[in-house]
Amino acid sequence: MTGAMAKRSADGKPEVARLGAKARALRRRENLTQVQMAARLGISPSYLNLIESNRRPLPATLLIKLAQSFGIDINSFATDEDARLVADLTEAFADPLFEEEDITSVDVREMATASPAASRAVLSLYKAYQSTRMTADNLSSRLSEGDDAGAVDRSHLPNEEVGDFIQRQMNHFPVLEAAAEELYQRAKLEPLDLYPGLVRHMEKTLGISVHVARWGVLPNTLRRLDPIKKTLTLSELLPTRSRIFQLAHQMGLVVAKKQIDEVVHDARLTTDDSRSLARVALANYFAGAVLMPYASFLQAAREERYDIDVLGRRFRVGFEQVCHRLTTLRRPGAEGVAFHMIRIDVAGNISKRFSGSGIRFARFSGACPRWNIFSAFLTPGMIRIQLSRMADGVPYFCLARTIQKDSGGYHAQQLVQAIGIGCQMQHAKEMVYSDGIDLDNTDAYVPVGVTCRVCDRVDCEQRALPALGHPLSVDENVRRLSLYAPG
Repeated sequence: MTGAMAKRSADGKPEVARLGAKARALRRRENLTQVQMAARLGISPSYLNLIESNRRPLPATLLIKLAQSFGIDINSFATDEDARLVADLTEAFADPLFEEEDITSVDVREMATASPAASRAVLSLYKAYQSTRMTADNLSSRLSEGDDAGAVDRSHLPNEEVGDFIQRQMNHFPVLEAAAEELYQRAKLEPLDLYPGLVRHMEKTLGISVHVARWGVLPNTLRRLDPIKKTLTLSELLPTRSRIFQLAHQMGLVVAKKQIDEVVHDARLTTDDSRSLARVALANYFAGAVLMPYASFLQAAREERYDIDVLGRRFRVGFEQVCHRLTTLRRPGAEGVAFHMIRIDVAGNISKRFSGSGIRFARFSGACPRWNIFSAFLTPGMIRIQLSRMADGVPYFCLARTIQKDSGGYHAQQLVQAIGIGCQMQHAKEMVYSDGIDLDNTDAYVPVGVTCRVCDRVDCEQRALPALGHPLSVDENVRRLSLYAPG
């Protein structure tokens, strides 16, 4: 309870979450007066009034009584979800579309707190607006180039829906963990015998034979299941660790189909594409749980102080797979360090993001160029460390490194991406990467924002856009490090 309801201020000291607006919204939803609600909670109307006006904190005992009396989910009062909602709304309202509305950060925060449902509806409208604008831009481009307008599809952004879905679950799916552990026991798998063990189990239990094909036989494909012939074909271009992962992925789609279908039966996955993409993500999760069993992986992570290279060699997986698995260690009573993770390409496109640490990622615009994940491309294969401080004052310990995806041979374009992973600064000493670094030297913290429009650091020399809430003042006779720096 304490962990769910408490947050920390910029100096690291705990502060009490004030949830008066939510209590007031609940009372109004139930059509109760303060006197009536106070009577049901066993407190005085004056005390309830102080809570609703945020002059008194909402105690944990009273929160439990609220949940029991009104049949609400206690997680609906979780402040981490509020913070994500505020961050997403702030970024949306930073769009030039709203420049004339003079919306302040206080307005956004009050809106998210007083009416989270309406706030999420506003975000849905903004996403629809973005989708429509994207479709219009694509249509205009194709018409100008003489393309058939009928070829234009509306963008439903299934990757955004799946990303939000995984974030709401905090990237932890107990039913898939249990299914992976059951498979491990039933197939009698051994860490040094995973590939042949999985092949034997797939052939014996499912009647599916596994073959490795030459690249020319299976062009541009790394894995293919033929349900009629009951054959699973893997490409010879897959290194051993990737063959095991793809085999476990396919196994998950078959043996954990029921569990995966139950998880994706979520109203907020609105299209077939979203649900299909979610199944792929969950099958990947299942594969990671098979290759890196929860208990043994968590123990190894703690013993090796989250050394990603050591863990990768011990469990025979890649850098990205280790990083992803580290973000899933959320089992109650057996949690690992709460990590965030992000993956980008050389153009800065974010293809994977998850925040378990509380850090905020850009949703609707470009990310801050000060993040070390961008500079990772300058030193391929090397880990870069960064002590970061976000605009809200919270410091983070971050590391980033490039990875190279499995290619299609000499003539194929080499896909290089960068992976960033990190945690709040108070957990940095648990990681081997903090050795020799003065974590108390706040002068070494790099100021990092979410995106330029919502960042208040107007003196940033890398600012690409003017800050929301700061009037643009340009003196053509003066050139500073940034065009948008104050006078």
